[in-house]
Amino acid sequence: MSMFCYQCQETAKGTGCTIKGVCGKTENVANLQDLLIYTLKGIAIYAVQARELNLVRPDIDKFIMESLFSTITNANFDKSRFVERIQEGLALRDGLKQEIIKAGGTIPANLHDAATWTEEADQFETKAAVIGILATANEDVRSLRELLTYGLKGMAAYAEHAYTLEYQETGIFAFIEKALAATLDDTLEAGDLVALVLEAGKFGVDVMALLDKANTTTYGNPELTKVNIGVRSNPAILISGHDLKDLEELLIQTEGTGVDVYTHGEMLPAHYYPAFKKYDHFVGNYGNAWYKQDKEFDSFNGPVFLTTNCLVPPKESYKDRVYTTGVVGFEGVKHIPDRAEGKAKDFSALIAHAKSCPSPTEIETGEIVGGFAHNQVMALADKVVDAVKSGAIKRFFVMAGCDGRMKSRDYYTDFAKALPQDTVILTAGCAKYKYNKLNLGDIGGIPRVLDAGQCNDSYSLAVIALKLKEVFGLDDVNKLPISYNIAWYEQKAVIVLLALLHLGVKNIHLGPTLPGFLSPNVVKVLVENFGIAGISSVEDDVKMFMA
Repeated sequence: MSMFCYQCQETAKGTGCTIKGVCGKTENVANLQDLLIYTLKGIAIYAVQARELNLVRPDIDKFIMESLFSTITNANFDKSRFVERIQEGLALRDGLKQEIIKAGGTIPANLHDAATWTEEADQFETKAAVIGILATANEDVRSLRELLTYGLKGMAAYAEHAYTLEYQETGIFAFIEKALAATLDDTLEAGDLVALVLEAGKFGVDVMALLDKANTTTYGNPELTKVNIGVRSNPAILISGHDLKDLEELLIQTEGTGVDVYTHGEMLPAHYYPAFKKYDHFVGNYGNAWYKQDKEFDSFNGPVFLTTNCLVPPKESYKDRVYTTGVVGFEGVKHIPDRAEGKAKDFSALIAHAKSCPSPTEIETGEIVGGFAHNQVMALADKVVDAVKSGAIKRFFVMAGCDGRMKSRDYYTDFAKALPQDTVILTAGCAKYKYNKLNLGDIGGIPRVLDAGQCNDSYSLAVIALKLKEVFGLDDVNKLPISYNIAWYEQKAVIVLLALLHLGVKNIHLGPTLPGFLSPNVVKVLVENFGIAGISSVEDDVKMFMA
């Protein structure tokens, strides 16, 4: 096979992409991503030792974080960017080794190849062919190593969003490095790796709490908001991804220019933050989840700005209107450089491009309601508690996670429609697009779909559950009338799952399929210890959950 990747839900045949990624990445990009991860593990070996010597390199922490993020599904498809990252990683690794020696450390003689290998760039793909995922022969060890690595990718993504807003915690970086190094340790058995995976859940909670603090301190607590889904007649820019700092700087620079700004996909929840409501040209949301961008970017007519993952390989019809930034990349697409220290990113080219384009073609009209992060829901706590006590609300369903291309994901639309009228859906992430435009009504003024925000905001759903546990005086979060029916797609969903397991949540149902990277024995551990399960038919699942 020319490549092997099974990190996302849509992986070919549910077992692995071996010729080209379903996401669109080519075999050489897939293999270079593997080599970058391998290089990060080598850096991590030294970083762990350096911390023991009180030698901390923030530039290396940042490099590992951003590099992990760059390998998340639908983030970067640009071969040259990965070659550059690997070269930079090798230089950082070898520089850190010399610093350890200068600090009095002793470099072990039997270091793993990841900490010592070196090749010229034209040999990177040859090297990549022998260090990929399948190089770990034991299926269960491989499964646990990849589960841990994918959790770290999700953790790094959340850490990067917080880092951009100048929030960081050393302990999160230290754990990422410890865990990366551990995936190279052949003395660790399956039980040791299970413990590390569960520890990753603890740091998953920490990093999501950090990001929640960064977002709400910077932009205010999300609040109940009606978001326009129609269009105006001005030229416009469509912003997608997750990065709120990029949005803030774009809104400042487009103010007074006659150019409107719309959100797409996971950027929809930006409308819920008070700080962005002062911008009259921040018009509304255009379109749906990430996988529909091949049609919606065409009809938008203006430039499209990708701030984080969720990029689909662009069609030629609109490729010249796509701009990327940060870890995002695609060959032949314009890239906006990172901000210089103390300065904003420069969006002048993006704005000038927008002015030359026609206004968006309207694809729908109306409004959608959101903004139910933990602070807003707690403001409604008395009403929610009364509704539960009176029986007006029988059960909450956490339906957070991701949307995707597979027809089987229509299950989540049908499931939402089939739920009894005395149930409420708690959601975050782009999974919401399966039902957030349905007219599901309300219960005594409480909407039946409570959208907490981006996948980044899944922390809110955990906080809400823990607060309700406290309000009802329960000793176990699993005694609450809350069921978990979560759609997953990529690696940020993995760290959310591990975080929920750390918080003691059991009986989580994952779909539309269980991860292909989980071996039968690892699945057995998750089922026996945490009640993890898949989905079946809508009718059977509704009966099971409501029993």
